[in-house]
Amino acid sequence: MTAREPGHQPAPEPAHEPGHEITATSSAVVYKNRWMTVREDRTLRHDGREGVFAVVEKPDFALVVPYEDGGFHLVEQYRYPVRGRYWEFPQGSWEEDPAADPVALARGELAEETGLYAARMVRLGHLFEAYGYCDQGFHVFLAEDLKAGEPQPEDAEEGLVSRWFPEAELWDLVAAGRFKDAPSLAALALLRRHREQG
Repeated sequence: MTAREPGHQPAPEPAHEPGHEITATSSAVVYKNRWMTVREDRTLRHDGREGVFAVVEKPDFALVVPYEDGGFHLVEQYRYPVRGRYWEFPQGSWEEDPAADPVALARGELAEETGLYAARMVRLGHLFEAYGYCDQGFHVFLAEDLKAGEPQPEDAEEGLVSRWFPEAELWDLVAAGRFKDAPSLAALALLRRHREQG
């Protein structure tokens, strides 16, 4: 039996599930705030090798692809970790309600960031944002039949702007390095699949 360092607790059951190649032998929360939890897991592989995984836990978010008149409504805001402003699709989560209905969350984020209201929301799929270190996923929706309203960005979204781009111009933004949000680009792949399926 391996001795546990202070702060490490036994991993939650079930420890062994069919198909799992790595088992957590202990787990400790090393950081937590209202947006995320960071835990450190001591792990054991099936061949007996021990290791450590740092895992970021964050609630799922919703990402909305607002499509109208042959183009997309995008938002741009300053992203502090990368010290830059980039275009992306409206997206977000509700920390106070992490189990919120994904459709309600998508509608709320769309209205908050762009002022738009969608008469039709099509679920395109669910993806993981960065599953090498984080458990966060995101629900992708296509928003159509849009009606304009007034955006109501949160304080943390100060300086956020919204603008409509023709579809061809969006790809120009990608080529120019102005549309670099990985979930937004992944959403375009789901949209392409949706279009191909008719």
